[in-house]
Amino acid sequence: MRNSNQHFIADFKLSITKALADQLHATLQQIDTATLEQSNVDKLEARSGVYELFKSEGDSLTRVYVGKAKSDLRSRLNQHRIKISGRKGICLQDIEFKAVYVDEDLDAAAPEKMLIDHYRKGGSVPWNTNGFGNKDPGRNRDKTIVKGNHFDALYPINLEYPLDEQEMGLSENAQIESALSLLKRATPFTIRFQSHPDLDKPFYLLPHSKIPQTIKEWITAIFECLPEGWQATALPGYVIIYKETQTYSAASHYWYRNREVAFNHAAQPSFE
Repeated sequence: MRNSNQHFIADFKLSITKALADQLHATLQQIDTATLEQSNVDKLEARSGVYELFKSEGDSLTRVYVGKAKSDLRSRLNQHRIKISGRKGICLQDIEFKAVYVDEDLDAAAPEKMLIDHYRKGGSVPWNTNGFGNKDPGRNRDKTIVKGNHFDALYPINLEYPLDEQEMGLSENAQIESALSLLKRATPFTIRFQSHPDLDKPFYLLPHSKIPQTIKEWITAIFECLPEGWQATALPGYVIIYKETQTYSAASHYWYRNREVAFNHAAQPSFE
């Protein structure tokens, strides 16, 4: 008589996503990191893939971010390099990366999400949950107060970022809008400004003014050419310039223009 116990049946679950995550992790573990400098980023090919960012903590490296690039790893990491270079409290030389080319449909496979899930079990990749990868949130979010552990709160924009006249590339007889557009292009963080007929006025440096050498000084110089009613506000992660009079709880610096003079002053930002 045969044994009635059903030892001839078993469950089998094929987890392709887990296998892919494990293989990606193993591949990343086998390669070294490089500092997030232009010369290293330029060595990457314009291909899709995943990458990890690390921050120096004493003598060790801490994994802080996992991301993907759908088509161009070099371009994506260069965006991060530029962003970090314009922040206070963090040094670009302290950030390192490693990358893996993935010639698959990244949206379908979502390899970076698999790696994030893998690393979160150990409490890693903090920048994936604190706004590091965010872009300009738009006008409706300007009054949002970010949390104290948000990337923009930990590493706010550096208004003293060096920017000389040659880097701005201003031409003679430039308009204010042209000056703002050039400043936006040359700045390693977002500068958003209102489109307005006032910006058609000429931009020029006043005779008593010195040549601006920082982003803060360029904004001040531009405000000296604006008519009454304009305000620029430095928020933790970006600068906004509108014809308005507003108070922003998260502001770290203001520029105003009244009938007589342009002026600026520091503020104390609030965080949740």
